Amino acid sequence: MKNTNYKNLVNILSNNGNIVNTDDIDILIKSIPDSSKEGVLDPRVYNEKLKPKRRYIIPNQYIFDGVPVGEMRLGMGWPNIDISKDVVARTKSIDLGDRNIDIRIYSPVTHYRNMKCMIFIHGGGFFGGDVDVVENPCKLIADKANAVVISINYRLAPENPFPCGLDDCFDVLMYVYNNPGEFNIDKNKIAISGDSAGGNIATVCSIRDRNLKTNMIKYVALLYPVVTLSDKEDSYYSWDIDKYDIRSDNKLMERTIRSLENTMDIIKKLYLQGKVSEDNVEVSPLLSNLRGLPETLVITAEYDFLRVQGEAYLKKLMDSGVKAKGIRYKGMDHAFIDKCGYYPQAEDCINEIVKDMNTM
Repeated sequence: MKNTNYKNLVNILSNNGNIVNTDDIDILIKSIPDSSKEGVLDPRVYNEKLKPKRRYIIPNQYIFDGVPVGEMRLGMGWPNIDISKDVVARTKSIDLGDRNIDIRIYSPVTHYRNMKCMIFIHGGGFFGGDVDVVENPCKLIADKANAVVISINYRLAPENPFPCGLDDCFDVLMYVYNNPGEFNIDKNKIAISGDSAGGNIATVCSIRDRNLKTNMIKYVALLYPVVTLSDKEDSYYSWDIDKYDIRSDNKLMERTIRSLENTMDIIKKLYLQGKVSEDNVEVSPLLSNLRGLPETLVITAEYDFLRVQGEAYLKKLMDSGVKAKGIRYKGMDHAFIDKCGYYPQAEDCINEIVKDMNTM
């Protein structure tokens, strides 16, 4: 059950925000709801950063090319809370011909035909994560949007490198679109969303959908997405620590920001395995032609390594004539949706997605 203070913080966030022009794009900036300080971590994030890092000792763990994949997978995700009401979950195996992919379907208890649908793709660096990690955020979207949410347990690298997971998600999307009666959905009201690496896959699914002229996706919500694995810098994207407002605890904050930067080479090794160029547009969609994509929301966290590339993608969308908007949560770090029920920003972010879904 949500406590009163938590509810108040969510309410503050819902009424809090200023449009700020940064790097020639207008972004809705949402401040820390219970602090007026600038250039600092949200107190909830700060307290988490002070806790000892979780360590896992795994006998005979899975190691790929020197990378302790088993240990890294166990360290992903975060405990969160189910704050939804009257949502049921069921698992279904989708027969895609040459393989079966499991999905988890979340529906309001009181459901009807022709409901809105959200396809959700979990994050985890393309090699970790699962539907359990994002279950409570998915249930909350189903509750608040009165929609069916379908979360995909796609195949992971390195056992299944690029493009296996991407193909799984796109093929499940096509299955859902072609079989709306199985899910009680309106095939003309399908949205797609994903966090981090899942945001990458969601983005590329929308680009494939446009290229194939299948027109299945009507709305895209990206949560701190990976949109480039390339080292290329251009007029849209170049990364520098000086792009972050750091006014206290410099070492802690820089470590927070760079934590994901330090895993990018591992992600490339596991996902691409030296067989695919990091400049491939289905790996780095920031390098793609973005014209004609569906309405898109890009959500970023102030102290996330991926913030700069996410907002570069937002700018390129806008410059390409796509209806797009961005929200940046001050004081947040990467993967805050995993703290659903603890971080008010996680619930507010879902509220923003639901607002957009209600206009589909």
